[in-house]
Amino acid sequence: MRHAGPSEWGGKRDIHPGFHLLLIVSRRNHVYVDVRQHPQFRNTPVPSRLFIQQVVIIGAEWRLRRDHSAARTSAECMHGARVCVSPSPNLSFIVSTMHWAALLAVLPLIAAAPAPAVRKQPRDVDTTYPYTGPEVPIGDLMDQTIEGNGKGFIRVREPPAVTPAPGITVTNNINVISTALLNGGIQIHFQTPFGIGNDPKVLYGTSPTKLNKSASGTTNTYDRTPPCSMADPTQCSQFFHEVRLTKLSAGQTYYYQIPGGNGTTPSDVLSFTVAPKAGDKGEFTVAIIADMGYTNARGTHERLIDAAQDGAKFVWHGGDTSYADQWYAGILPCEDSWDLCYNGSSSRFPGGTIDETDYYIPVPEGEVASQGSPWGGDISAIYETNWDLWQQWMNSITKHIPYMIAPGNHEAACAEFDGPNNELSAYLDDDQPVGSHKANKTITYYSCPPSQRNFTAYTHRFGMPGDASGGVGNFWYSFDYGQAHFITFDGETDYYQSPEWPFVAELKAGQTSPLKNQTFITDSGPFGRIDGMAYKDNKAYEQYQWLLNDLKKVDRKKTPWVFAQSHRPFWSSEVSSYQAKIRAAYEDLFLEYGVDAYFSGHIHWYERLWPLGKNGTVQHDAIVNNNTYTVKTGTVAHIINGAAGNIESHSELGDGVSTLPITAVLNTVDYGINKLTVYNESTSLVEFVRGSDGSVADFVWLKKAGKK
Repeated sequence: MRHAGPSEWGGKRDIHPGFHLLLIVSRRNHVYVDVRQHPQFRNTPVPSRLFIQQVVIIGAEWRLRRDHSAARTSAECMHGARVCVSPSPNLSFIVSTMHWAALLAVLPLIAAAPAPAVRKQPRDVDTTYPYTGPEVPIGDLMDQTIEGNGKGFIRVREPPAVTPAPGITVTNNINVISTALLNGGIQIHFQTPFGIGNDPKVLYGTSPTKLNKSASGTTNTYDRTPPCSMADPTQCSQFFHEVRLTKLSAGQTYYYQIPGGNGTTPSDVLSFTVAPKAGDKGEFTVAIIADMGYTNARGTHERLIDAAQDGAKFVWHGGDTSYADQWYAGILPCEDSWDLCYNGSSSRFPGGTIDETDYYIPVPEGEVASQGSPWGGDISAIYETNWDLWQQWMNSITKHIPYMIAPGNHEAACAEFDGPNNELSAYLDDDQPVGSHKANKTITYYSCPPSQRNFTAYTHRFGMPGDASGGVGNFWYSFDYGQAHFITFDGETDYYQSPEWPFVAELKAGQTSPLKNQTFITDSGPFGRIDGMAYKDNKAYEQYQWLLNDLKKVDRKKTPWVFAQSHRPFWSSEVSSYQAKIRAAYEDLFLEYGVDAYFSGHIHWYERLWPLGKNGTVQHDAIVNNNTYTVKTGTVAHIINGAAGNIESHSELGDGVSTLPITAVLNTVDYGINKLTVYNESTSLVEFVRGSDGSVADFVWLKKAGKK
C-alpha cells in the first residue's frame, strides 16, 4: 500500500498528522478501511474530512480525489466503489468496505490488527451508472441546507433511547433500541451514530441487580446521506448493532443493559420476556399495524403504548414504516385532493386547528411554522433523517416489547414516482435546483443515492430472525408463540412479477445487465436465490420454497393457529393488478396448508373480508354471523389494515363505486391498530381499535371448525 507523504507507525500509514489508515480483512473476505487516532496526538484538531490522495492495493487500484468544483470527496475504483472519508470526533470507526476476493492472495502483505467486526453488509446495490444528483438530496422548497434540515434547525426532535449523562459534551449516543423474538431467545438491536469501538455487548440476567451473563454480537453500517458527522449525535444513526441471546428459558423475564462504548452513555437496565414454548396454552395478545409513518399516526402510537402497557407480547408491523421516501414532498406541488401537504399550502390537517405549541418556533427565515409534528405537517426533508425521527419516536414501544417487521413498498428506495413536471428527474438526475422542471421523465434505479436503493436502510435498521428460521434477514422468517405460528414474508420482491422487480426481469435478449433506461427507481432484490434464474416460475424462488417447507413443518398439535403477514393484500374491494400476482405465488399454499388468517396493509383503510376460498369465493358455510367465522383448511380470513397513519391519508373508493361482495366491513375514516388475541386452541379474536380514543370499531371471532 502506498500514499502521498508516507510515514509509518506500527505497520500502519499516516494520512493526516495524528491519524492513520488501517486495512482489516475479515474472515469473510471483507476489507475495511479504518481511520484511527495515534494516542500521542489526542489533542490534534480533528479535520472535518480526511482526504486520501492515493491508495494502491496490489491487484486492485483504488483512487480517491477531491472534486474542488463541487467541494466533495469521491472515489473511483475499477470495481465501482464510492467512498467519502468523514470521521467522527471520536475516530476509530470504519469508513469504507470493499469485497474483493482477489485480496486473499496478498493477505501476508497487509499489516492487520485486531479490530471490532464492524462491516458493511454485502448488498446488491448496483453502481454501474454513477449517481448524478445533489450530494445530499433535500426535499424542501425553502431551506436547501443541512443546517436547516438536519443539524442546526430540526423541524421536530424525538428523544434518543438513552439520555446522555448530564454535564458531558455529547459526541456519540445509543439512539435506538429494539428487540425481536427468536425461538428460545431474543435479538437485541441498537443504533449509534459513530459505532462503539468494540464488538457490541449486552449484559443480562434474571435479576435487574445481577446481570451476571454477557453476549457479544456484530455491527453493520452503510454510507448514509448525509453522514452522522453532519448531524446532531442524539438524532442520527449510522452504525447498527446486533446481539443475540440464545438458549434462554421459555417464558422467563430477563433484564439487560447495553454498556456501549466510544463515548456513549450506557443504557438503563431494560427487560424482555422470552416467548413461551410452542404449545403453551396461555392466552396472549399481539398488536398488528401497517402503513404508519409519522404524520397522522399520533393515535396509533398511543394505542401501541397502551397495548404494551396492557401486556401485548409484541408488535407485528406489515411494512411501510417510516415513510422516509416522502422526503421530496416539498419539491412536488401540492394537489387539491391531498388531505395533508408538506409545504404548508394545505390547511386540512388532521385534528382541525393547528396548535403551534406542537412545533419548534421560532423557525428560520422562510420556514413555515406549521411543519414538523406527528399532529400533521412535515416530518423531515431528508430521507435518512425521516428514518432517524420515526425510529426514535418508536423507542417508547420498541424498548418495551419485541417489534417484528415486514418490508413494504416505501422501504424500497428514495422515491416511487416523479412529479407532474418531472421535478425529481430534474433534481436527482440533472442536479438542477429544487422545483426545476424537465421535459421528459428520466428517473431510474440509478437516480437515488446508492445508500437509498434496494431496501438498504430497511436491511440495516431492523434485526429480524431470518436465518434462525431458515429465512432471509428482515424479509421472510417465522417463529412460534404459544399456540400460534407466525409467518412474515416479503410481498414486495422475490416472486414472479413482484411489485419491485429484480434486474433479471428487465433484461432483453442477449443482455447480461439492463441499460440504465430499462430500470425503474424501485427495482430491488432478489434477496434469495432463483433456481436456474427461472424468474418466471414462482417455485424457483427461495422464498416460495422456504414458505412451502415452513408450512409443512408446522406441528398443528402444538401450534393449531397459523397467522401470516406481508404488506400486500391478496384480495380487496380496491382491485389492483399486483393482487393477482401475489395470489399466483402464494394463495394455493395458504389454502392447502390451512393458514387461518392473513394480515396485510398497503391500502390505506381498514377492510375485513368474508372468509375466502379458491378464486376469491366467499365461503358462506364458514360464516357463523357478521362477527364470527369458522376457520378451516381451504378457507382464509383476510384482514387489511393500512390505516396506522402515513402522510398519504386514507384510501377511498371512487364516486359511485361500491364494495365487492367479498368485503364484510370497510372503514375509510379511522386510523388505528389491530389486536389479535389467541385465547386457546379453538378461539381467537381480531379487533380494529380506533387510534383516536381506543374504542373498538370492528371485531371478528375466529373459531376452529369442529371445536367448541
